Amino acid sequence: MQSETKRDEKPQQVEVDKGLLNVEITLPASMFKGQDVEQVITQAKAEGVKEATKNEDGSITYKMSKSVHTELVKEMEAQILKTIEDVKSGKNFPSIKDVSYNKPFSEFTLTVDKEAYEKSFDGFASLGIGLSSMYYQLFNGVSSDKNKVTINIKDEKTGSVFKTVVYPDALEKMK
Repeated sequence: MQSETKRDEKPQQVEVDKGLLNVEITLPASMFKGQDVEQVITQAKAEGVKEATKNEDGSITYKMSKSVHTELVKEMEAQILKTIEDVKSGKNFPSIKDVSYNKPFSEFTLTVDKEAYEKSFDGFASLGIGLSSMYYQLFNGVSSDKNKVTINIKDEKTGSVFKTVVYPDALEKMK
C-alpha cells in the first residue's frame, strides 16, 4: 500500500540552474538517507564542486563551473557505458546476451536467454543500470517527477519483451 502525500507537501525536486558561468544543482534529501552529509560535501569539493551546501530541508545544493559539471556528466556517462559492457560480458550475468539503450539513458533493453534468466539472479543487473541512469538524468536537469528509467527484458529466441521494470517505481514496490 502506498503512503499518501499530504496536500501541502511539495514533492522533492531536483533543481538545475545552468547560468552563464556556473551550474547549480539541488538534490533532494532522500538521495542522502543513511549517508554522512559532511562526507558527501567533502567528496563533492574534492571532485571540483566550488560550493556544496546542506539546506534546511536536508537537500544539498552544489555550485560548480560549467566545465566541472560537463566533466562530472561525462564521467557518469562513462560509468554507465562501463556497467553496460560489464553486463554484456557474461561474466557476472551469464543469461544476458546484449544491452541496447537510448542516448539519454532512459530506456534499455536487455536481451536474455529467458530460461537461464528466470532461474538466476541476473535481474539485479537492471538495478545497477537503473540507479546510475537516474542519477545521470538528475545531473542533466531532468526533474525528479519525470526521472524514469525503463528496462525491457527481451527473450533472445522469440524477440519478445516478457518483462518491463520502471525505476524508481520498482524501488517503491521493494519497500
